[in-house]
Amino acid sequence: MNDLPTSSTIANTVLRKKKELSKLQSDKASEIKKVADLEKKITFARKSILRTKNSSTIQSKTREIERYNTQLSKVSQKISGIEKKIAQKSTEISAEESKLHREESREIKKRMEFEKKQLSEIENMQVSISKHEQLHHQTQTEIAELKNIPEKITVLFIASNPLDSHPLRLDEEAREIETKIRQSEYRNSIEFVTKWAARPLDILQGINEINPTIIHFSGHGSDEDQLVLQDNAGNAKFVSKEAIVQSMVTTSDDIKLVFFNTCFSYNQAYSVTEYLDAAIGMNTSIGDEAARVFSAQFYSALGFGYSVEKAFKQAKAALMLEGIEEENTPELYGKEGIDLKKLILVKP
Repeated sequence: MNDLPTSSTIANTVLRKKKELSKLQSDKASEIKKVADLEKKITFARKSILRTKNSSTIQSKTREIERYNTQLSKVSQKISGIEKKIAQKSTEISAEESKLHREESREIKKRMEFEKKQLSEIENMQVSISKHEQLHHQTQTEIAELKNIPEKITVLFIASNPLDSHPLRLDEEAREIETKIRQSEYRNSIEFVTKWAARPLDILQGINEINPTIIHFSGHGSDEDQLVLQDNAGNAKFVSKEAIVQSMVTTSDDIKLVFFNTCFSYNQAYSVTEYLDAAIGMNTSIGDEAARVFSAQFYSALGFGYSVEKAFKQAKAALMLEGIEEENTPELYGKEGIDLKKLILVKP
């Protein structure tokens, strides 16, 4: 007796959990609206206090403010609880989707093995040519479908935040990227690998170990075309543009894109495109939130099968939608002869 769940059972579980996630997100939106309403009431009450000299009115409005603040605290706690449930539910969905992918692959393999055996039996029994051609065509169709499964790419996220430099929330950036990838259509075609507290030689080691398609540098950069990594003591160690370029061209032929999510990195990005298909760099300093929003949306778009250029434009649009006025900071460069509109790293 086979107790393993079928792909349809797992698919139903995924659908149910997504509905639960949608309900949680709706609940969160409702609570956020309550926060806005309470803050508006607090502001109105404070203005009323400023407009009057009546002590009774002042006392009344003061009590209102205290009551609204109490309600605001409770709503904020509720939002925090919902966010934890959303994070847990997203993790559950990701796990179920991975399980679904494995089960579908197993079922396809099992079906193909059965059909191969059946075809052999039909040939041995010298059945009619029409039946043989029909099964042969069916097998070829399934093989073609398997070939259309997106090839897997790896993103190597190299992060460094030296002790003697301004602290950055690089972990938040990595978490947001991973979340956006999980929510994309071809999530199973992207593997996201992180390397923290990176030292210069970690670049070569990471490339040799992982053989990534995309390298993502996150952290600090200098206005002298240098990447800021760490020395053995955890303090800043500057790596020149030339060293970075040399690291890219002497390690892997599979690197297609380098993403410098660091300040003043446009020259580094431009330089590596002499050898690689594409690169992204920043033409000035970039804020923590802008770096997080831009990079997360870029990988989300890649995960939906869009080209590098379209993903870049969507990432800039994300900054504008969030009201972050840094959409002109990122720059996209391409190797001579490469059409970035057609450069698709995750092929549906």
